[in-house]
Amino acid sequence: MFQVPRGTRDFTPEEMQKRRYLEHTMATTFTSFGYGEIQTPTFENQELFTAKSGESIINELYAFNDKGGRALALRPELTAPVIRCYVERLQMEPKPLKLYYFGNCYRYDRPQKGRYREFQQAGCELIGTDTHEATAELLALAYTILKNTGLKDIHLNIGNLTIISAIFRKLHLLKDDQKMILPLIDKSQFDDLQIALRDCNVSEEMITTFLDVLQTSDITKIRAFIGDDAEANTELSSLETILDLLRDAFHIPDYVIKLSIVRGLDYYKGLVFEIDAPALGAEKQLCGGGSYDLISLFGGTAVPTSGFAIGFDRTLLALEEEGFQFPTPKLDVFVIPVNPTMNNTVIQITQKLRSLGISADFDQLRRGIGKSLKYADAKHAEKVIIVGPKELENNTVTIRNMKTGAQEVVTLNDIYTKLQKS
Repeated sequence: MFQVPRGTRDFTPEEMQKRRYLEHTMATTFTSFGYGEIQTPTFENQELFTAKSGESIINELYAFNDKGGRALALRPELTAPVIRCYVERLQMEPKPLKLYYFGNCYRYDRPQKGRYREFQQAGCELIGTDTHEATAELLALAYTILKNTGLKDIHLNIGNLTIISAIFRKLHLLKDDQKMILPLIDKSQFDDLQIALRDCNVSEEMITTFLDVLQTSDITKIRAFIGDDAEANTELSSLETILDLLRDAFHIPDYVIKLSIVRGLDYYKGLVFEIDAPALGAEKQLCGGGSYDLISLFGGTAVPTSGFAIGFDRTLLALEEEGFQFPTPKLDVFVIPVNPTMNNTVIQITQKLRSLGISADFDQLRRGIGKSLKYADAKHAEKVIIVGPKELENNTVTIRNMKTGAQEVVTLNDIYTKLQKS
């Protein structure tokens, strides 16, 4: 017996209904914020991902050489392909350029709950502006998209890498020290972080204050710690303005400052953020994003760029954990012939309904009326049309409301008007 490859999944019609609901809801929110959809190839030149993430990424890729000897890889994420497309085709488009996307991605990773080797990603890139209002809108968009899906409990956490860099300067941490410390901060492994900072000859007093600042939302405390660092103070003032806009103009009050949000890759800069769903437990992050510079790395003219990616599968899982009731797929009409001699008329009725934009199906197993009604109920049909020989002699059919059980006899010509009005 053949089985689905490890780390991949099949999706039943019921599961696909949930996925299409989520995709439609997200796409509607993206477009309401002025974003346009973009799509890129499933595989790219391998060099695109090593340029972005370093050679070590190859161990996580589904990488291969094609018949022409070209080194290719299935995309592990969508930011790099979208920025490649921008550099190649869209640099002359009016700014700001707002792009959103959905797509399957592939990572050779250890499968676990909410993490697969083939997974869907949703996200967007904002190219050409880094004004306070543009950044605040990006944060609002990420939060609004997840709220609009039906999630009740999500937390928006906002950090800033420029401020973190200023703190590292104050602690006199060398570049190699920072590379060792960043993953500990990112994973909130504060006990290990304390040990690492001692090994870097940071004083106990500074370690205690640093750990406090990493976990505080108090801007006054952060400002006091960074002191007179001009770049960091400018960034902190910008962050305050962005948060004011987020709260007062975009009406997003549910956020906290969290300087422990860091990114180990060099192209990230300035503001970064994450959105968590506590319903998922330890693996609770749904969304991550911020400001970055990939355009110049890919050979384009540098312009401000920011964006975010949403874990599509984790969002679905979070909705299920919260007990969200997904819309149930419904069939408008199911048409039942009393006997096979009615089939021609049944098919004509069904086709006419479909042409009018009414979802319709008919019994194709030549069952009795009782079993056909059970099938119609299983398909969540709202109405059933029963076509029998006696009714046809009078040019009529019986329409049954599956919810109430009420029935009425209507003429063949009146079926379509009746169902369109209802």
